[in-house]
Amino acid sequence: MKKEIHPKDYRQVIFLDNSNGAMFLISSTIATKEKGTFTDGKEYPLYSVEISSASHPFYTNQEKTLDAAGRVEKFKTRQSKATKSTKSAAKQG
Repeated sequence: MKKEIHPKDYRQVIFLDNSNGAMFLISSTIATKEKGTFTDGKEYPLYSVEISSASHPFYTNQEKTLDAAGRVEKFKTRQSKATKSTKSAAKQG
C-alpha cells in the first residue's frame, strides 16, 4: 500500500438511528464529539443519524403507495371539464 494517502482518523464509529434506536458499528473518518457503548461493551465515538437502512421505508418494505388511480381519475375529470368549456366557448365565438 502507498504511504500517506489514507486518512489519519479512520476508526470504528457507532452510527445511531434516532428514529428507531438501531446501532451500527462501521469504520469511518466522520468527526464526532459524543461517545457511546456498543453491544460488545466497548466505548466508541458516536454519531447520530435521522434515518438509516433499519428505518427507511424502502428497506423495511413499508413503502406507502399513492392512490394513483384516484389521482388519475381526478385529472381526467378536470381535463374533461376543461375540454367541454373550451368547446362551448369556441361554438359561441
